[in-house]
Amino acid sequence: MPNVLITGAGQGIGRATALLLAERGWKVGAYDLQDFPHPDLHTGIMDVTKPTAWETALADFRTNVGEIDVLVNNAGILYGGSFMEAGSFEKDSALVDVNIKGVLYGCRAVRPHLKPGAKVVNLCSASAIYGTPDMAVYSSTKFAVRGITEALNLEWEEDGITVEALWPLYAKTGMLDNVRTTGTDRMGVRLTADHVAKEVADVVERKRGRLAQVHTPVGTQSKVMFALSHFSPAWLTRFANAKLTTNRKIRP
Repeated sequence: MPNVLITGAGQGIGRATALLLAERGWKVGAYDLQDFPHPDLHTGIMDVTKPTAWETALADFRTNVGEIDVLVNNAGILYGGSFMEAGSFEKDSALVDVNIKGVLYGCRAVRPHLKPGAKVVNLCSASAIYGTPDMAVYSSTKFAVRGITEALNLEWEEDGITVEALWPLYAKTGMLDNVRTTGTDRMGVRLTADHVAKEVADVVERKRGRLAQVHTPVGTQSKVMFALSHFSPAWLTRFANAKLTTNRKIRP
């Protein structure tokens, strides 16, 4: 029976993923800032922004669950709205700490425990296709997650360790509570935590293929946007994303 550790698993996509993988027969270590006991999961407390918390959680996981076959870096936060009006130094720092450092620390802490055939799955976002207005800081952190994923996918390939990323668009979770932008209005919030969790679980269970599949867009909108971004010129990608995410007048 394989083992998976999931961060940010107390609610939303993380919790849905933990429960789905447990249903599929995985032994799941589910960690969050607060404990949330569940009969089908091994749960624990972890602040992903603290290296010592990672070491403690990994020791707990290995003692109570077993060796680590998969790490899912799911923990993340966001704020929406104008960069200058909705944000602050404190909010920006928090997003960088959780969304970027949390992934970096997780990869660094878990690497010594991973054996050939192990996998790291990072929750990225369709906002890493092109910088997203009114989610500028969140979008930039997901560009970082994209870079981390691509780099480690290459670095760790010779050791038989796979690193992949999931790219959902807007999903109906607590992260989007009280968040409304032009992008959410125009494209809608069509995904649910369960939709994304199924994609995460499928990627977790996916076998290594002959061709590396590093990024997996989630949902029709994300798949179309991701595919088109590889073929359209930069100016057209900019213009198309502007039309979807802002009311400001943008020149092509």
